[in-house]
Amino acid sequence: MSVEFAAFCELHEPRYRSYARVWFQEPAAAHRVVRLALRELAEVWPAVLGSSNPAAAAWQILRDTVTEQHALAGAERPRPDVDAEEDLAILHYVVGLATPEIADVVGVDTASITSALRQTHRRRTTDW
Repeated sequence: MSVEFAAFCELHEPRYRSYARVWFQEPAAAHRVVRLALRELAEVWPAVLGSSNPAAAAWQILRDTVTEQHALAGAERPRPDVDAEEDLAILHYVVGLATPEIADVVGVDTASITSALRQTHRRRTTDW
């Protein structure tokens, strides 16, 4: 494991686990899903690190892994078709991350996060 990958995991794993806990009620299940995502990320790490936005690429791997594992787990409530903007709202309103933290996790600038949160809040507040 490279030093860069270890540092990335140390920074992002707790936030990834908080997000996964939204979809997996058991902490152990959320932890397992995040570890699966990080293993997948490790396999493609050189390409991700060489990409224009490593945080965004890693976030997409996590989102895909959460969606796949949620379906495989046969969860009581299906994971809704959550778009990227709704995920930002989940990270902010449910997980409790501030906009700079969200920007760091998903690889998007803070201004875009703020705008997306406003739009999503107007559109979806009744669903939460």
